[in-house]
Amino acid sequence: RIGSATSLGSAVINTRLQELVRLFKERTEKVKEKLIDPDVTSDDESPVASPAAALVPAPGQELEADKPSGDDHYCEMLCCTFKSQPWLDRLKSYQFPSSIDPLTNLMYVLWLFFVVMAWNWNCWLIPVRWAFPYQTPANIHYWLLVDYLCDLIYLLDIVVFQTRLQFVQGGDIITDKKAMKKNYLWSQRFKMDVLCLLPLDFFYFKVGVNPLLRLPRCLKYMAFFEFNSRLEAILTKAYIYRVIRTTAYLLYSLHVNSCLYYWASAYEGLGSTTWVYDGEGNSYIRCYYWAVKTLITIGGLPDPKTLFEIVFQLLNYFTGVFAFSVMIGQMRDVVGAATAGQTYYRSCMDSTIKYMNFYKIPKTVQNRVKTWYEYTWHSQGMLDESELLVQLPDKMRLDIAIDVNYNIVSKVALFQGCDRQMIFDMLKRLRSVVYLPNDYVCKKGEIGREMYIIQAGQVQVLGGPDGKSVLVTLKAGSVFGEISLLAAGGGNRRTANVVAHGFANLFILEKKDLNEILVHYPESQKLLRKKAKKMLKSNNKPKEEKGGPGDPLIIPPKADTPKLFRAALAATGRMGGKGPLGRLRWRLKELKAMQ
Repeated sequence: RIGSATSLGSAVINTRLQELVRLFKERTEKVKEKLIDPDVTSDDESPVASPAAALVPAPGQELEADKPSGDDHYCEMLCCTFKSQPWLDRLKSYQFPSSIDPLTNLMYVLWLFFVVMAWNWNCWLIPVRWAFPYQTPANIHYWLLVDYLCDLIYLLDIVVFQTRLQFVQGGDIITDKKAMKKNYLWSQRFKMDVLCLLPLDFFYFKVGVNPLLRLPRCLKYMAFFEFNSRLEAILTKAYIYRVIRTTAYLLYSLHVNSCLYYWASAYEGLGSTTWVYDGEGNSYIRCYYWAVKTLITIGGLPDPKTLFEIVFQLLNYFTGVFAFSVMIGQMRDVVGAATAGQTYYRSCMDSTIKYMNFYKIPKTVQNRVKTWYEYTWHSQGMLDESELLVQLPDKMRLDIAIDVNYNIVSKVALFQGCDRQMIFDMLKRLRSVVYLPNDYVCKKGEIGREMYIIQAGQVQVLGGPDGKSVLVTLKAGSVFGEISLLAAGGGNRRTANVVAHGFANLFILEKKDLNEILVHYPESQKLLRKKAKKMLKSNNKPKEEKGGPGDPLIIPPKADTPKLFRAALAATGRMGGKGPLGRLRWRLKELKAMQ
């Protein structure tokens, strides 16, 4: 009985030892794979429990989520009860950031919007309240309420936001509180912000509520220009906002002119002459209509009678001509910048058409060239993507290339296991090319100098006796021609015709670019050559099995050496012969050793 227990224990120990050996072997294989291919994820990581498993309680226990907490709040809706956190608690738990990045923080851009709205309130309504009789003792408290609300926004901008803005000093981003506050207090922005909040409102007690005393509030123009810059960086079509802003400039100049015209009419006396406003109808609309006719110099206005009216009208004409010409020039620049790409596309296309007409290129070729221009422009929005990235630093070009191309290139079997940095360098060398329907991407028998990655569209691989049968259709994300890059085992010749089926957008990696990259990555170069040989051997294996006497070969096999000639060479070797046969035998040995 003791012996059987001992044998049973030894069997268990042996089984356990074999299990440990097997686990160690698996672990070693996984570590090897990880060293060869850093992209391979490890299976040893502890699995994350699924939500369903996490919610299963132990026997006799209760789910924690089912236990009501004294701090939880519930709201009833119809037949259900929902757990909700009061908004006041969420507001209390919110922590304002200690530093704000003015270039990327969307919250800061939203705050600038409110500051600009307060600034526009002052800029647009101070002239109206000063010139027109819209501010009365009956509604004065509404005007003052909005005025002081705008002042509060100005004050919060100074105290809360501007003192927390990050800045760059010596190439470093400064986030220290004291440094940020000191940088703002010594800036020109702080001086203008303090000047625009001068408390001239105390003069209300002496001269009454005069809107002109709030004129310094319009000095916060720096916030307006900063908001424009930040908003244009966010918008995808910033030129639309620029057109709206330029139009607002024109409307504001007309607005100020209408206020001045009403003031001049009130100074002269409403309806005193034919030139001044007669006091009928809506005063603002009538004066704005007069301002439009004056600044745009439409004509048809009554002639001024007094010296004051003549001087006022002359100044209006001069200002109108200057302001209108500036607005037209600015609008032309905005529209020109928005259509610069379209203008460049038309210029290139017109130059190409002129060149083809000069050399009398056939119309079929001209039509294909025009089709290529139109499709490339409408699909990409540009003719050459690389032109946009030339001015960017190398690191930013790499980041863009990774986002655009890495998912496709990382799936290529030939490059799996290679150095990740080598793949990154390769991404920057990819070139985008558009092929038209029925265009030959590559032809059978030609020397392969490129690898193709399908970005959009489809290509067809043709073969068969007539060379026109569709063997396979490759779609977006497929890769072909990768073995030809390494010219392994004579595989640098194309083995089939590849034709674009419809419009196809392909990425091309040239052989010379890959060779320049592999110089710096010898391990990846060895791995690539090894993989290329395996892929070429697997591709050629079915052909060798099915090959018959009728199969055409690009390079015919070498004929065997005749038996009589081999016997003569062997006899010469045994005799230690010298002479022509001996030298020939020695030369054949040397060639065999070299091979």
